[in-house]
Amino acid sequence: MSLFSRSGFETFVHALAGTSLVDQWESRVAKVGEKVFALLTDGENRLAFKVSEESFEILTALEGISQAPYFAKRKWVTVEPGSELSDAELRNYLTRSYRTVSASLTRKLRSELGIVD
Repeated sequence: MSLFSRSGFETFVHALAGTSLVDQWESRVAKVGEKVFALLTDGENRLAFKVSEESFEILTALEGISQAPYFAKRKWVTVEPGSELSDAELRNYLTRSYRTVSASLTRKLRSELGIVD
């Protein structure tokens, strides 16, 4: 199932411990411990997620990937369907975003959410 579809995005996100989904900013927003780690825009079906500084430079040079509006200074990218990234690569980047954001949560909250270090 494609991550660019609402059902594919939701299925992938729900497989990650302690996640929740909300409708916000005209998007389907994935959160862990109330912190955003990814979103799927309504209508345009673009993905946005947090990446490392190095990945930000590399990814934004690829076709179909750009700085995420309003999030770019925090090293977020927007990926359009048909970009140069494979489905497996997208899943990997979304998982990295989840891990980066969940690592910023307190140990107690990570434990409550079932996140294993």
